[in-house]
Amino acid sequence: MKKQIQLLIIAALVTSHCFAGGFQVNLQGQKQTGMGHAGTGLLTDNACVFFNPGAMSMLDSLISVSAGGSFIFPRITFVDQASGYEAHTVNHIGTPITLYATLKIHKKGKWNFGLGIYNPFGSIVQYPDDWKGQFLLREINLKTFFIQPTVSVKVTDKLGIGVGFVYAFGNFSLREALPLQDSTGKYGEANLNGKASGYGFNAGIYYKVNEKLSLGLDYRSQVNVKISGGTADFTVPSSVGYLFPNTTFSSQLGLPSTLTLGAGYIATTKLKLALDINYIGWKSYDSLNIVFTDHTDQLKDIHSPRCYHNTFIFRLGGQYQLNDNWTVRLGGYFDMTAANAGYLTPETPDENKIGITAGASYKITNRLHVDASFLYIEGLKRTDTNTEKQFTGTYKEKALVPGVSLEYVF
Repeated sequence: MKKQIQLLIIAALVTSHCFAGGFQVNLQGQKQTGMGHAGTGLLTDNACVFFNPGAMSMLDSLISVSAGGSFIFPRITFVDQASGYEAHTVNHIGTPITLYATLKIHKKGKWNFGLGIYNPFGSIVQYPDDWKGQFLLREINLKTFFIQPTVSVKVTDKLGIGVGFVYAFGNFSLREALPLQDSTGKYGEANLNGKASGYGFNAGIYYKVNEKLSLGLDYRSQVNVKISGGTADFTVPSSVGYLFPNTTFSSQLGLPSTLTLGAGYIATTKLKLALDINYIGWKSYDSLNIVFTDHTDQLKDIHSPRCYHNTFIFRLGGQYQLNDNWTVRLGGYFDMTAANAGYLTPETPDENKIGITAGASYKITNRLHVDASFLYIEGLKRTDTNTEKQFTGTYKEKALVPGVSLEYVF
């Protein structure tokens, strides 16, 4: 039973980041998403607060404000090849948002100030209550917010640098079945709820090599998330209730850093291209330690190895200006899995993924425009046996993600 509780806690603490690692649905800018979510080396709008704070100093506008959101329709399919059993996640819609604002004191000023609020990690994953893996997971619901005040300076007409402080916070709820039946044959259930917070930073350099080529380097630091006072509640037969007291727990987890090298190229007055290479420091997630306030023979502190490895994501995209009002975009990316063999679980069935993107912008007025994007993610089928639970299955993921935003420039 200790392993049942162990996996429950692991799922709740890491799915916040494994949603990004598992689906890699990064949605921090509609223009960038339309180009494969590339935007470190190509300046497009105030979403550079996230993509490259160094580029923020190159914005021409005195003030710009934008707000947007996306709608995530994920789908996970589980298949037991030996028996032919198949299960699908229950349909849910994720709704991450972005809010950006930038301010330049005067038109020829070198300093630019910005604020970003965005949801980099989060997911809703729910399987039918009676599915084969119900003792690993029934449902998880996670929301996270990053708040990033940012400052950027134009060192020269070609070079800009910037840095932002990141405050991260979030909450989650999770439930899974316990292999204990009451007199009616109903399985017990564990419910986990908690809040987490942490700090980090985002720093970037943007350099215009010439009128056509620009380069960017961005580093988003590891965020050490601390959880204290999380609650674990158990519904079990009264005869074993003393083994599963409702209690609290604490933990700390290092969410991985991201180093991005980007390039932008203005091929013509109408055509712009972008290339980003992300290096994700998943190796920071090598183990997980949980400390409970109360202990029993079945409920003990947990020290669990996870053994993830660092990975790359390769992103490529472009935009073409059709006329004075319309701009269209296309892109794609290849996202390498971070999960080693033996560590796949129903809430984090991480696999290599391919993303295909498209987008468009319409200029309503010279100051107001609307941006839209669409992302399709296809995970490459992967079969694995979780060494801790000896749970074998084949996983297949996909997601549809439309999004829209408005930006007003002063």
